[in-house]
Amino acid sequence: MATRHYLDFLQESVKNQWEMLALEDIDSENKYTFGSMATKIEELHVLFEALGIKPGDKIALAGRNCANWGVLFLAIETYKAVVVSILPDFTGEDIHGLVNHSEATLLFVGPNVKKKIDPAQMPALKATIFMDEFSLVAATKEAEKAFAKVPELFAKKYPNGIQPADINYPTDNLEDLALINYTSGSTGNPKGVMLSNLSLSGNVEFACVRIPHQKGDRVLNMLPIAHMFGLTFEFLYQICCGSQVFFLTKAPTPTALMKAFAYVKPFMILTVPLVIEKIVKKSVMPKISTPMMRFMWRCPGLNKVVRAKVKEGLDKAFGGKLRYLIIGGAALNGEVERVLKDINYQYCVGYGMTECGPLISYEDWFNFRFHSCGKQIPQCNVRIDSEDPYSKDGEIQVKGINVMMGYYKNEEATKAVFTKDGWMRTGDLGVLDKEGNIFIHGRSKNMILGASGQNIYPEEIEDKLNNLPCVVESIVLEREGKLVALVYPDNSPEGKKHLGDKTITALMEENRQTLNKELPQYSQISAIELVLEEFAKTPKRSIKRYLYK
Repeated sequence: MATRHYLDFLQESVKNQWEMLALEDIDSENKYTFGSMATKIEELHVLFEALGIKPGDKIALAGRNCANWGVLFLAIETYKAVVVSILPDFTGEDIHGLVNHSEATLLFVGPNVKKKIDPAQMPALKATIFMDEFSLVAATKEAEKAFAKVPELFAKKYPNGIQPADINYPTDNLEDLALINYTSGSTGNPKGVMLSNLSLSGNVEFACVRIPHQKGDRVLNMLPIAHMFGLTFEFLYQICCGSQVFFLTKAPTPTALMKAFAYVKPFMILTVPLVIEKIVKKSVMPKISTPMMRFMWRCPGLNKVVRAKVKEGLDKAFGGKLRYLIIGGAALNGEVERVLKDINYQYCVGYGMTECGPLISYEDWFNFRFHSCGKQIPQCNVRIDSEDPYSKDGEIQVKGINVMMGYYKNEEATKAVFTKDGWMRTGDLGVLDKEGNIFIHGRSKNMILGASGQNIYPEEIEDKLNNLPCVVESIVLEREGKLVALVYPDNSPEGKKHLGDKTITALMEENRQTLNKELPQYSQISAIELVLEEFAKTPKRSIKRYLYK
């Protein structure tokens, strides 16, 4: 069955919901109806044409989540140009390097990026444009003249303004390059993931068909939109299916999130484990950890009442209209997942990676298997590189229409990530069950080989350690043949209640002994070391493990 182009979904939503709200920045006046969004897209097309941009040319976006970022993405794609997606948290030097590496001809920047770049370091650019106001930051003389003529050119092309009948987005370029998404900075050989329109369309079509929307559904865009999880599932799929997208333009602190959930009342939340774990540990765990509550939690009859009350409180925290809680990006903490399972919460854990645009596996929450990350989606085949994929861990490998075209101008990295028979190596280790559910046990590059050849997955040890008193997060690593845990402790007033008259060092030693009772001899922890600051993280909130030795 042919894949439906995601721009076909978008065109249908634009025409059918012309007067309805499409995009809005929270705590800002900036918002678009579907009609005004379509008008701005056409204005940008006129700008691109005036600047001499051709289909296939690269246009870079570097700015925080906002409605204008979304409009720019759609304008570039409907013009048949290629989006170059750059995380705004990169250094100015990195941004210069990635813009140059991508051969971008235009660069749109947000306020924080505008402050740290030097347009002179990107000589191939025709113009650098401030995305907040669509004003020039720097430009060639020719580009300045063209920019000034855009209002006149638009008025001439559309003397009566844009009407729904004028909307005709291209759908004949499924195989063409749509996006270069950079996952790292400019040092070494940058990895610019090349994704086709087919990859984006496969992801969007799966989501639109599998998780249909209702008219007026609202969603909060809080994950980095320059990252594929946030781009595809908090923005692209939502707007193509006609949802209203609200952008959290500030850092997603717990306070900001709670305020945003109350305002948006989302029908769906897509997030990474760290966000959910913080919410559950702060708002649920303290309430159910007393001896009386633990008894009631397990007592037949009483437990239904107590668990229903906890579920009601979590629903209220999420805005009161949530139908789907979809978690991805890393494994969910075991204790947190058990709480969600006990209260019969509408959650599931999916699996994907940038190179797949991003989805690899998913299962509806009502069929979701505990501790799994769902089943392969129809657009993507999965195999386990193992003698027995149902019992012995092997690398998870994928093939399908959503898999990337390769890394931009990096043949060495592209060749290394594909097997000889064309499957892409994910670097993740796991097994399947007989129903096809995928269970991930760790990253192949993180696996530690025990003294007697045992495979030790630090993520599994960390999952247990993170549930012990005063532990916010941890990393388990190998030093001279022994396992050591680095722990960032909970210094909040709630965390310090666990100390009593003990020192933090003494409590961590108790944690170590408790943890080791749950672990086989070969994976026991020899020492716990405290770190003073939260671990450095990637945009999807995974710990940058390579920084810690």
